[in-house]
Amino acid sequence: MLVSFQLKAVGELMESIEDESKEVIFKSPTGSGKTIMLSHFMSEFGKGNFGNVFVWLTPGRGNLEEQSKEKMDKYIPNSQTKLLSDVMADGFKENDSCFINWEKLTKTGNTALREGEKANFQEHINRAHSDGLEFIIIVDESHQNNTVKANDILELFNPKKIIRTSATPNKTTKSTVVEVSEEDVIAEGLIKKMLIINEGFGRSVNIDSQVNYLLDRALDKQKELKSALQEEGSIVNPLIIVQLPNNSEWMQGEVERYLSTKDITYENGLLGVWLSERKQNLENIERLDAQPIIVIIKQAIATGWDCPRSQILVKLRENTSETFEIQTIGRIRRMPELKHYGSDILDSCYLYTFDEKFTEGVKFHFGKGALDAVRLFLKKDYRKVSLTSEQKSVLGISTDPKQALDTMALYYQKAYGASTRKQENQTRLRTRGYAFSNNIVKKTYTGEVHTLTAKEFEKLDSVDMIEQLNTHKHGREYHNRVGSLGVKLSLPYEHMNTIIRRLFDKNVNYQHKILNLDTRDVYAFVINNFNKLKEDFRIAMSSPEYQNHLSLPTIAEKEFRLPREILFTYDGSNRLQQEYESNVYKGYLSSAEFRSDSEKSFEKYCEDSNNVDWIYKNGDKGNEYFSIVYLDNSGNQRTFYPDYVISSNGEMWVIETKGGFNRSGESEDIDQFSPKKFEILKRYLNKHDLKGGFVRKDKSNNELFICMDSYHDDISSEEWMLLDEALEKHS
Repeated sequence: MLVSFQLKAVGELMESIEDESKEVIFKSPTGSGKTIMLSHFMSEFGKGNFGNVFVWLTPGRGNLEEQSKEKMDKYIPNSQTKLLSDVMADGFKENDSCFINWEKLTKTGNTALREGEKANFQEHINRAHSDGLEFIIIVDESHQNNTVKANDILELFNPKKIIRTSATPNKTTKSTVVEVSEEDVIAEGLIKKMLIINEGFGRSVNIDSQVNYLLDRALDKQKELKSALQEEGSIVNPLIIVQLPNNSEWMQGEVERYLSTKDITYENGLLGVWLSERKQNLENIERLDAQPIIVIIKQAIATGWDCPRSQILVKLRENTSETFEIQTIGRIRRMPELKHYGSDILDSCYLYTFDEKFTEGVKFHFGKGALDAVRLFLKKDYRKVSLTSEQKSVLGISTDPKQALDTMALYYQKAYGASTRKQENQTRLRTRGYAFSNNIVKKTYTGEVHTLTAKEFEKLDSVDMIEQLNTHKHGREYHNRVGSLGVKLSLPYEHMNTIIRRLFDKNVNYQHKILNLDTRDVYAFVINNFNKLKEDFRIAMSSPEYQNHLSLPTIAEKEFRLPREILFTYDGSNRLQQEYESNVYKGYLSSAEFRSDSEKSFEKYCEDSNNVDWIYKNGDKGNEYFSIVYLDNSGNQRTFYPDYVISSNGEMWVIETKGGFNRSGESEDIDQFSPKKFEILKRYLNKHDLKGGFVRKDKSNNELFICMDSYHDDISSEEWMLLDEALEKHS
C-alpha cells in the first residue's frame, strides 16, 4: 500500500506524460521507495493508455536491473516484466516493462551483446516502432550515465518521454520536475529526521591523527546508538561507513591498524570491506542484527546497495578533496525498521569529517537539513508542565470511500446549490464551467501574435476539437482519469470509480446523486471535465465546510511532558546568537532553525513581551512531541503538531503560526488544511479548557495577530486581534 506522498508522486508522473516537455526529472530522496513509485506508475499508466513500452535503464556492473524487476514483480503481480535476454528472444510488446543494464549496451568490449546481437536489438526497436508502439524510457540514477554513448542509446529508442530519476538529477532545460520532498518522506518515518555534522566538535579541535580522532567519535556514537536501540527492544546493530579517498591504500592500512587496537578486525567479523579489488564480511551485512559494525568503502558505494542499519559516516580526506557524492549520505538516512523511534538520537544520522569541501557540499545540498547541533536540557522549573497529547490509533484507519462520497455530495450541494432535481443540477454545473457533450471536446487556439507576451496570447480565439466518443478508445483514457483522481484522494481506482458512478451515473443508485448521465456520457463528462473535477475534489477534501460532521478519530491519549532534553539545531554562521531566556530550554538561541518567518517573529515577540512567562517550541513529527489527531474529509488519519505552547500570565496557550499577510493584505499561507486544523485546535482547546489560536504576521505593519474564535483568511476581518491585546484581555 502506497503512502500519501508516493500516491501523489505517481499521480504527477502520470500527468507529466501528457505535457509538452520531452523529459521528466523525477527527484526522490534515497529511502523514499523510488522503485515502488515507478512500478505503480508504469502499471497505472498502462491501464489507461494504448501502445506504450516502458524501458527501465539501470547503471552499474551489478545486477540492479534484476533487483528492480524482482521488486516490480513483487509489488505488481502479473506485470509484464522483461530482462534484456527476454527482449532478445521475444521483442517488445505493448505494456512491457523492460529492465536493461546500461553497460550491456554501451560499455566498450562488453560481450553481453555482440555485433550481430546489437543489430538484432535495433531490429526489435524498429519492429516495435513499425507496430505503432512508443517508448517511455526511465533512466535510473541518471547522473551516472550522462555520456555520449548513453545518449546514443536513447536516440535509438526515439522515446516519446524520458524520465530521469535520481536523488541528485542533472537538471535539463524545458523538463518537467516531479519532486518528492524530504519532509514528506521523513514524516512517514522512512528516513531519518536530521543529519548531524561533527557533533560536539566545538570551535576548535586538537588532534594527532584524523583517523584516530574521527573513528573514536564514530565508535562512541555507535555504542550510544546500540544501547538506545536495546532500550527500545530493537535488534538493530548500527553500522559505521568509513569512506576512503580514491587511490589511498596507505590510509586504508591506517584505518585497519587503528581498528585492530580496538579489537575490530576482519578475522572476528566486526569489520567489513567493499572495494572493487576486495570484498570481505559482506554476506548478510544488510541484516538488521548483522555482526559487522564498520564497513570500509571508497568514494561512492556500489549503486543499489541498501543497508538501512547504516547510521554513521566517517569521511576521511587527503590534501586534495574529491568530488562531493551525496549518494553516500543517502546510505545512512534510511530508517532500519521503517519508523521513527521517537528519540532524536535514534532518528538522526551522523557525519564525522575534516573535509571542509565535503561538509560545505552537504550543507549546500541539504540546505537547512544539515545544521550545527547541540543538546539542550529542560530548565528545572518546567519539568512538571504537562498536556494531554493525542496519537493515531495503532490499528490505523484507511481512506473511507463512503465518507469521501458523502463529502463530495455535500460539496456539490453547498458550492453549486445541487438538489434532487438532476436536470437543474446540470444547468447549475454548466453555468459554473462544466462541459456537457456526447463527444470528447478538447481545446486549441487560433490567431496571430506579434510579440510573445501574455496579453497577445489572450487575444487568440479558442477552437473546440470534437472527437466522437469511442468506448474502446476512450475507455482507457477514462480509466486513466479516474485513477488520477483517486491518487489525489489516496483512493484505489475501484473506489474512485464507484464514487464517480454514484454521483453521476443514472444506472448506479445513490440517494444524493448529482447527475443522471448515461454510462457513455459519464466517460465524456470525466474526460472533458478532468481539471474541473480535480480542483473540486481537492477543495472538498481539505475544507471542514464540506464535511457532514466533524468526525472524531479513534485516538490514544497520553500525558505529554516537555522533553527533558532536545537536539537543538541552529545556524552557527548567523552573526546574532542571542540566548532566549523565555525559552524552557537552557541555551536556546535566536538563530534556531528550521524556523519560518512567522515562527522567528513569534519567538522574538515572546522574548520581549511582558505577557509571556515561558515558551516551548514543539516538534513537527514523532510520538515524543505534543500532537492532536484528526480525520480529513476522506477518512485519513492525520496528525497535527501545533507549533508552540506558551504560558501567559499563568495560563497555558497552544499556538499555531502560519504564513502571514503581505503588504497588500494577501495571504501567504500555503497550507490548504489551515481551516480544518483551526477547527481541530479549537475542539481540543474547548475540550481541555485551554486558550490559543492561529498567529500570523501582518507585513503592512509588522505586527502579530491572533485568530481565536472563527477562522478567516482576511486580515481585515474582526476575527484577527493584535496578539498583545489578546493576551492582556484573556489574562
